[in-house]
Amino acid sequence: MGFWMFLLVGYLVLSASLYFLFPKAGEEGWKGLVPGLNFIVWCRLIGRKPTHAAWLLFPIVNIFIYAGMAIDMVRSFKKYSFLDSLLAVIFAPFYFLYLAFKEDEKYDGPTLEKENAYKEQLAEARAKNNTRQIKKLQNNNPYHKSASREWAEAVIFAVFAAAFIRMFLIEAYVIPTSSMEGSLLVGDFLFVSKAHYGIRTPETVAMIPLLHNRIPVLNRESYLKKPKLKYHRLPALETIDHNDPVVFNYPEGDSVYIFPDRTWSIYDYKRGAIPPVYSRQIKSGAKKLVTRPMDKKDHYIKRGIGMPGDSLEIRDRQVYINGAPAKNPEHLQYMYEVVFPSGGVNTSKFSEWGISQEDVIAQQGNNAYIIVLSEEQKEKLKSLDGNITMKHFDMSRVDNNPNKLFPHDPAHFSGWTVDNFGPIYIPQKGATVAINPSNIALYRRVIETYEGNDLQIKDGQIYINGNPANEYTFQMNYYWMMGDNRHNSEDSRVWGFVPEDHVVGKPVIIWFSTREGQIAKGVNWSRIFKLVGHLE
Repeated sequence: MGFWMFLLVGYLVLSASLYFLFPKAGEEGWKGLVPGLNFIVWCRLIGRKPTHAAWLLFPIVNIFIYAGMAIDMVRSFKKYSFLDSLLAVIFAPFYFLYLAFKEDEKYDGPTLEKENAYKEQLAEARAKNNTRQIKKLQNNNPYHKSASREWAEAVIFAVFAAAFIRMFLIEAYVIPTSSMEGSLLVGDFLFVSKAHYGIRTPETVAMIPLLHNRIPVLNRESYLKKPKLKYHRLPALETIDHNDPVVFNYPEGDSVYIFPDRTWSIYDYKRGAIPPVYSRQIKSGAKKLVTRPMDKKDHYIKRGIGMPGDSLEIRDRQVYINGAPAKNPEHLQYMYEVVFPSGGVNTSKFSEWGISQEDVIAQQGNNAYIIVLSEEQKEKLKSLDGNITMKHFDMSRVDNNPNKLFPHDPAHFSGWTVDNFGPIYIPQKGATVAINPSNIALYRRVIETYEGNDLQIKDGQIYINGNPANEYTFQMNYYWMMGDNRHNSEDSRVWGFVPEDHVVGKPVIIWFSTREGQIAKGVNWSRIFKLVGHLE
């Protein structure tokens, strides 16, 4: 069931329940079926001004307004218990029908007006110091809540509010790896806006609040795959532009093996990209495959390098977009072979310069290292000793798996490396491309997995949904994401295009930052409350 169909069915059931409930409160039933009027009448029956119904027009806010109105409606029928309030929020239409058809359930009047009247009587008795009247009112107080209930309701509301804010507006995110250094560092805590690129309605609706996909300690998934809704995105505040940092769901994260230090996809395993120690566990069956819906795939953060409709190529590490050199991020990093003159290496300034332990990849001999560096870090390193030599590390020495890089078809796309890649066309919604067995590897996952078609190749002919095809028209926009740490980033060069429905949001601000991801090493005070948009 699609998102809008889900809302429509829910609204129709609610309207029907109001049709039967209104007569018990002295209102004509047909008013419950008239859009807008039904909510105005509802407000009047609980003691709210009719204008209060206007809040239901505001996304996200309307969820809380609706919950409050549902609780006040059942309270207007003298249902004051915690269970009554809970049922009203979760099953309002069905509880309303129960009240409508249960003969001994009577409408008691607008609960908010009655509660205000009670508070005025109590205040008046206290002003007159009428102990007898105070005691009488308190003994007959239908609105009294125990301390435990007050706490329970406060906690539930806080979790409920935080879960909806996280689901629709702002989510906290921490940088776990160095793939975006030196723009975003390991240990940076970010707030990610889900409204900038359009609020994405959830596909998975049955989940533990505030958890993305795993339950700590229990090490289990934190959601149920059904019921589920279809993908839908509300209008965006802005579009993704070249070089914008983007948080998105890991495209190959639908089928994964989860290990303590990281998650590997089944596609990594099939391509032979998983370290042998993990591969053996998978092969023996000791590690089970976990399948995930789209919105529960792991979150990644990279920079949007290629936009829908772009042609992208990498030549000698430089990215070209539509034939022109792309603007490089200020803190772009590569691996370098660094040779220090004889003597010890002074690393005391490394952390201050943003060179983490993870950036020192390997030592080769006594004074030679492979280090990940930006241009700024290179200059600072040279300031230690003018005799230090540096040269770009030859990635072909380590990229010796012909199936590692996208599109994983060395027979037709040979010689591609992380430094020399492409050219490649990035799919745009509505664009049509010619397809044949020699180039289908580029678009097979788009056609099959992301856009839900059946694709087969028989006797050199491509069939899509059983029909011969020599071209394909894309149904979604796609993006090409790359890390700023170009030699130490698993990105689109490994798993290909990022579909628009995988886009989560835009990182907007760093609200906290620890050095190298460890509070014991200190806090990056200069990064706290920095806008991510200023980290080009």
